[in-house]
Amino acid sequence: MPGAIYAEGLVKTFGDVRALDGVDLDVPEGTVLGLLGPNGAGKTTAVRVLTTLLQPDSGSAVVAGIDVLKRPNEVRRSIGLSGQFAAVDEYLTGRENLQMVGQLYQMSGRDAKARATELLERFHLSDAGDRSAKTYSGGMRRRLDLAAALVVSPPVMFMDEPTTGLDPRNRQQLWGIIQELVAGGTTLLLTTQYLEEADHLAHNICVVDHGKVIARGTSDQLKARTGGERVEVVVHEREHLAVTTEVLHGFGKGEVSVQDHTRKVTVPVTGGAKLLAELIRELDSRGIEIDDIALRRPTLDDVFISLTGHAAEAIDGENAKTEEAAK
Repeated sequence: MPGAIYAEGLVKTFGDVRALDGVDLDVPEGTVLGLLGPNGAGKTTAVRVLTTLLQPDSGSAVVAGIDVLKRPNEVRRSIGLSGQFAAVDEYLTGRENLQMVGQLYQMSGRDAKARATELLERFHLSDAGDRSAKTYSGGMRRRLDLAAALVVSPPVMFMDEPTTGLDPRNRQQLWGIIQELVAGGTTLLLTTQYLEEADHLAHNICVVDHGKVIARGTSDQLKARTGGERVEVVVHEREHLAVTTEVLHGFGKGEVSVQDHTRKVTVPVTGGAKLLAELIRELDSRGIEIDDIALRRPTLDDVFISLTGHAAEAIDGENAKTEEAAK
């Protein structure tokens, strides 16, 4: 059966640019899908289609068991959406913002007030609940925005780059809140440029570039595509790079990479810590002094670069303009 969020063949064009070019998604109930890609890749456009804010040119989508195109009003009652920018009324207090959302969903005044109090406490905003939102920091506004998306306890949540611009402390707090939601059964589609965020939160990841899903799988599955472990050696003297390259070629299982300016030599390997010990002995026997040596697994940064040829934070000018047009 399709998951709590399901899309097939979504296409959306803006002029000559295909913001979505046949996107398929399937998010099982109670899990997190990380939609990963650079600015302009199509992430926000996908979210706007799935949350009924944009009509696709073609394709189909079902959210919480409801057809997005045929029954959009029912979909809206079943989802929460937290966008890239906190959508709060800065002239209302935090409590008034949440009560207003509850009343828009036709909650009674008493129930809306009780829910606002509950959410202010849950999001660590109780002390600021009766202050106007314009006095809130960026992190507080982001938490208030997320609280507003949860007033009616939706079974499906969409978060479009929810931690953009937050400092590490506020980002960690939001991660904790997101994990609590999913543990409680919420299904979440999370778009992000932060590879660490996807690694930390997502059960599955879809990598999107130029409107297409170019890879999908768990974090470990995607990392495995880049070739396993790597040894990195930083030599003390630049003139030792040639000999070190020769040594690593003998130990490695692929092409040796040399960065002259950082005095770093890298090679894919198998064998783990045992190989690392043997390599250190060999370098020592050759009289090569090293400043650093490490065995590391691929990161999602490595995955992204290998798949797209650029870093996740890179901005594609034409597609970035397309994404802006969707907002």
